Amino acid sequence: MATKPIIAEIGQLYREDTLAYQKKRYKRVIDLYKNSFSSDGADIRLFSAPGRAEIGGNHTDHNCGKVLAASVDLDIVAVVEPTDKPVAIIRSEGHDEACINITELDVREEEKLTATGILRGITRGFRDRGLAVGGFNAYTVSNVAKGSGLSSSAAFEVLIATIYSYLFNGGCVDRIKLAQIGQFAENKFFGKNGGLMDQTAASVGGFVAIDFKDIDSPIIENIGVDFESFGHALCIIDTNSHSGDRITEYAAILEEMHQIADYFSVNSLRQIVKQDIILNINILREKFGDRAVLRAIHFFEENKRVDKLVNALKRNDFQAFLASINESGNSSYKYLQNVYSSSDVTHQGLSVGLNIAEYALDRKGASRVHGGGFSGGIQAFVPFELLKLFKMELEKVFGNGSCHVLKIRQIGGCEIDKSSIE
Repeated sequence: MATKPIIAEIGQLYREDTLAYQKKRYKRVIDLYKNSFSSDGADIRLFSAPGRAEIGGNHTDHNCGKVLAASVDLDIVAVVEPTDKPVAIIRSEGHDEACINITELDVREEEKLTATGILRGITRGFRDRGLAVGGFNAYTVSNVAKGSGLSSSAAFEVLIATIYSYLFNGGCVDRIKLAQIGQFAENKFFGKNGGLMDQTAASVGGFVAIDFKDIDSPIIENIGVDFESFGHALCIIDTNSHSGDRITEYAAILEEMHQIADYFSVNSLRQIVKQDIILNINILREKFGDRAVLRAIHFFEENKRVDKLVNALKRNDFQAFLASINESGNSSYKYLQNVYSSSDVTHQGLSVGLNIAEYALDRKGASRVHGGGFSGGIQAFVPFELLKLFKMELEKVFGNGSCHVLKIRQIGGCEIDKSSIE
C-alpha cells in the first residue's frame, strides 16, 4: 500500500459538533507539554492515532483469517518535539513515563505490559527494518478507554510508529508496515500475543475489510458505509469489568487454535477447512479437549460471516448485516467462549451487558462481545429511535459515560496541521 504523508486538518478527524471541544483539547495538551518539558513550543508537532471497532471477525486475525474493522473518533493525541539526544520520552496524562535510550533495544522482561516496552519495541521494529529513528519528547492524552475493547494499546503503538515515520522518515512508511511494527512490539516487547487487526485498522483508517491470508501482504478493501444512513448508531459500552487473568485467557484462544492447526502440520487454521475438523473430531476432542475444537469451528464460521457482512453492506441489506452481527455474538458466546473468564465466573459484566442490551433493543438492532473479550466492552447497533433509552438503560448499570456513540474516522494515524486548531 503506497503511503503519502497525511497532514490532516482537525475537521477531517472529528464531528463538526465536537470541533470546539477538540480544539480546546489540543491546546490543553500543548500547554501540558510545554509545562512538562519546559519548552517554548516553537518546534512542536501534533499527532493522532484512533481507537478501532471490530465489526466482524472475532479472534480470526491471529490465524490468518478475515476481519471487518473501523477506526473511530476516539483517539490518542500527542504533542511532540524532536531532540538531539538519543532518548525518546513519552509522558502521558495519568500514566507512568516511558523513556528509552534508542540505542539500547533488547527485550527487557521487567518492561512487559508497560508503555516503555511498547516504545522500545516500536523503536527496535523501525531499526530492524532499516528505517530511521531519533530522539524526541512527547506528551499524550487519550480518550480511548482502556479495557473497552477499542484497543488503546494498538492506538498507542500506531501513534509511536506514526511519530517515527513523520519525524524521521518523511511520513512515507507504508501503513501496513507501521501496523506490523506495532504488532511486533506488542508480541515481543509488551508480552501480549495477538493478531494484526487492531494495528491495521488504527493505521489505515476508515471502515475496512481485511484478509490476512498472506500476513505479510494483507488484502484491504475500503467499505463505503455510513451506519447513520441506515438509521442506526454504532455504540461501544464499557462494562468496567476486569475479571480473572484476561491475558492468560486471551492467550489460551491462540494456543488452542494453534494446537488444532499443528495437528494438521500447518501454521494456521486458514490452511485447512472446517471439514478437516469434522472428519477428525473425535481424535481432536480426545487430544485437545472440546473447547479447542469449538474454538476452531468458530474460526471457520466467523470467516464466512465476514464475507456475509461485507456482501450485505454492498447490497444495502442492513437487516442481513444485523443478523450476521447477532450470529457472530452468538458464536463468540457459545463456541469461542470469550464472554467471561473461566477462572472468575462470579464476575460476568459482559454477560450482564449483553442481557441488558438485548432487552433495551427489543428485538431490533444487534449486539455482541467487542474485541478480545473476557472483560471490557460490548458492541451494539442501535436504531436512532431507541438510542436515548438504550444509553440510559446501559448507563444505569455501568455508569455515566459508559456508552460511547461512535463515528467512523476515515483517516488513521496522522500528523495534524497546527494551524487548524486555531
